This record gives sequence, C-alpha cells and structure tokens, in this order.
Amino acid sequence: MPETADRKDDHIRIIEEEDVETSGTGFADVELVHEALPEIHRDEIDQSVTLFGHELSAPIVIESMTGGHPNTTKLNRNLAAAAQETGIAMGVGSQRAGLELDDPDLLESYTVVRDVAPDAVLYGNIGAAQLDEYGVAEVERAVEMIDADAMAIHLNFLQEAVQPEGDVDARGCLEAIERVAEGLSVPVVVKETGNGISGKTAERLTDAGVDAIDVAGRGGTTWSGIEAYRARAVGADRQAAVGERFRRWGLPTAISTIEAADVHDCVIASGGVRSGLDIAKAIALGARAGGLAKPFLGPAAEGTDAVVDLIETLQLELETAMFVTGSQQVADLRTAEHVVLGRTKTYLSERAP
Repeated sequence: MPETADRKDDHIRIIEEEDVETSGTGFADVELVHEALPEIHRDEIDQSVTLFGHELSAPIVIESMTGGHPNTTKLNRNLAAAAQETGIAMGVGSQRAGLELDDPDLLESYTVVRDVAPDAVLYGNIGAAQLDEYGVAEVERAVEMIDADAMAIHLNFLQEAVQPEGDVDARGCLEAIERVAEGLSVPVVVKETGNGISGKTAERLTDAGVDAIDVAGRGGTTWSGIEAYRARAVGADRQAAVGERFRRWGLPTAISTIEAADVHDCVIASGGVRSGLDIAKAIALGARAGGLAKPFLGPAAEGTDAVVDLIETLQLELETAMFVTGSQQVADLRTAEHVVLGRTKTYLSERAP
C-alpha cells in the first residue's frame, strides 16, 4: 500500500488507540442566558439551516475525517448513510490519495459516500499545499469523485511540520486558494485542522472569495500529537518531541469562531465541539453550524444506527438549548443573549484593536 494511503490508516488507528485530545475550546467560558418565559412550543422549533446553498435539517456537520485506505470504506459508508438519513452535512478526508493513486479499492473509500447518500450535503477535501501542483482542474476532479456539493481546502501546516514526510512549503497558498474559489464549480470552504483561524486570516480568506470558513480551533483532536506518535514509531524522536511541544498550540475554538464570524457570514465551528450545547454556544457566537469529528469515529465503527443515535442526541441537546433561550429558529439563536467569562474574555480583550 502506498505511503499516502498507509498514512491515512495510521491516523485512524492512532486516534482510536492513543491520547490525542486537548482541552481549552473556550466553550466552558460561554454561558447562554436562560429564558424562563420562552413563549414558544418546543415541538415547533426549527433547526434547519442553509449551508453551501443546500438545506440541512440541523446545523450539524460530520467533519472531514477519513478516506484514502480500503480500511476506511466502512467508516465513510456508515457516516454518509447516517448523514443521508438525518439530513445533515458530511465531509470526507483528504482526497490526495484518490487523485494520485490508481487503486479501485482505495477510490471506493471516497466514492461510497455518494453511493449511500444520494441526497446528503457532501463536501470534498484537498490540502492547500497541493493546490499549486493540482490546479483547478485536479480539484474539479476531486469534486467529481464524490459528486461534491462543496470543496474544503484544509490548512494543516503545523501537522506537516511535525510529520517526518511533511510538506512544509506554504508559499503561494492564498493565491492558489483564490484561483480555486474563483474557478471551481462548487462553493469552497477553507478549514483548519485543530489550530484555529484568526480574524486577520479569516479576513484574507474572505477577500480571496471563499464561501465558508471552518475554524477547526484548538480544544479537540491534536494533529500535532497524532504526528508525534507516528514520528516516534519511525525513530524521528526530535520531531516527535516537537509534536508534543505543540499539542496545545492554536486559537481556542470559541475565540476563533468569534473572530472569523466578525468578517465572514458563513462560519463552521469545529475543534472540540462535543455536544449540542457546544453547537448552540457556537451559533450564539456567530457560527452557521457546528462540526464534530472524533465523537463520530466510534459510532461509525459500530454501524449507521450508532451514528444516527449520536446525531439525534446532538439534535435534542441543541433543541433544548434553543427552547430555554426562546429561540424558535437558528437565526434567533444567533442573536441569543450570552456572556463570555474567564480566560476567553481576557483573551478577546487582549486581542481587541
């Protein structure tokens, strides 16, 4: 199995078996103000939102996780089938392996998502570091691979810096993103991979014409930590130590959400989102939707029903938060009263112009 595909399999194994979680999303510092007289019927709450020009039943995204190895086909099949059943969105992992390797079994790990989810909102995924090499035409091929409704371009340069075989040439990425955003047939979302997107970077991306920003902030799975495990396994102890040093690097998800939402009207909050209440807080901070990755991994290994069960739990938690803030629609939740306390408040005040 080629190196790119093996790396994808390594990532899933490490996430399942090792301690690769961080803390500090900032959501603990965010409190929604309770409405004792909501004056709405809970059963009439509408969680639907529009994302990438398509309607979702709830502002929930199964974040990009996997693909690129035959071992991941089952996971993507179960995740996509659940997205189809519940009407939420899903992204696939990096499609680099699918574009570069002529292997039908490997390709199926991506194409299976549209096979089992003909109506779901699905988005593809490619790395910013590969855009100059690929150009718009190759990214379009990634769109066609899964009949994607949108394409995510991921920013993962801390991960690449720790990876023994990492791509650490970040020159020209913004221009390449702008070319893809202008020329691609579907909306483009730029996403981080666990270290957040600052307000200044979000402004540059907005000016480049991207359709959405997924902040993927600090506080969930640490890809620096994942690559530290991989580096150690091949004897790259110095890079492993660097990966451990940077496990808690980045902007907390709550802060990144606030900063990105100040300059872009379509922000997905991900990075340590672990509940429907976290999603509610993220939306109150300005997000359009909330995304989760690792919490779906265990259920995906069990089967579609387990994934659906988690989604329904998230929806009920979100519905409850909407009810007790008097928010009949998601738009109401975006204007719900909230208070930011503690370290998050200090962080924001120190970064204020």
